[in-house]
Amino acid sequence: MYIVTGGAGFIGSNLVRALIKSTQEDVIVVDDLTQGRKFLNIADTAISDYMDQDEFLSRLEKDRAFLSNIKAVFHQGACSDTTEWDGHYMMKNNFTYSKILLHACLEQNVRFIYASSAAVYGSSMNFKEQIENEAPLNVYGYSKLLFDQYVRKLKLTNKQQVVGLRYFNVYGPRESHKGSMASVAYHFNKQIQVKGSANLFKGSHGYKDGEQQRDFIYVDDVCAVNLWFLLNSHISGIYNLGTGNPSSFNAVANAIINWHKKGNINYIEFPDELENAYQSFTSADLDNFRRTGCEIEFAGINKGINQYLNYLSG
Repeated sequence: MYIVTGGAGFIGSNLVRALIKSTQEDVIVVDDLTQGRKFLNIADTAISDYMDQDEFLSRLEKDRAFLSNIKAVFHQGACSDTTEWDGHYMMKNNFTYSKILLHACLEQNVRFIYASSAAVYGSSMNFKEQIENEAPLNVYGYSKLLFDQYVRKLKLTNKQQVVGLRYFNVYGPRESHKGSMASVAYHFNKQIQVKGSANLFKGSHGYKDGEQQRDFIYVDDVCAVNLWFLLNSHISGIYNLGTGNPSSFNAVANAIINWHKKGNINYIEFPDELENAYQSFTSADLDNFRRTGCEIEFAGINKGINQYLNYLSG
């Protein structure tokens, strides 16, 4: 049996489906369905049980032994809104909650695989998992970095596994509930469908119009890596999870235009408020990740966009 926190969210719901398909075992989803539309992400999935986040945390604090039958916890639950500046709320959800769950898993020798974020790097141009490269631009990135730093201090036994995966820009099915925080692929597709053009930022931070670059990774590849670490329980650590091959926003928009066989690009002014809080370039350094022995090949932007739009059109 497995637990996926944030299991009704974007990455979490895709991971739940992949986990059930791969293991044929029971999966418990933990989430907060205050935003009720998220139920659609798991409505067609045969989960074994659902627990509200607060209920789950309360039970952990009273009786950690209830994890004794759990093989692994995939901790995907977090506040992932990079525009949220309520530090109290962010640290409670992303740091304190994560620590409680981590220690409960360590006590019961339950494998713990969690979602970190490339937001820990901020405006850095070096994306290797080293302290000197980590300088988040927002409190979300800081909350993820602080938990990574906490994990780095752990001394694990050979029965314990803790893996942190620093997700870069993930896109794919089951993200519509995220609203403004959904991927640019999702938004560009909607804009082209409704207005016939995708809105991209004009040049900024030394980049020409639409040429800011991010490391976009398809959600199926993210799930595959999570499952790979499940099968390799002797490996712990904090690893980047992107393709290592960044694409421009122009490339994303053009891949969507090519799929639709219509549309164009409209360049809009770069917002002043994002000037010092925006990553214009990200590219996962995969050296440490590949040294684990994981050889999963990641979809390029054209293949990933085609898979995504085929899903949305189906």
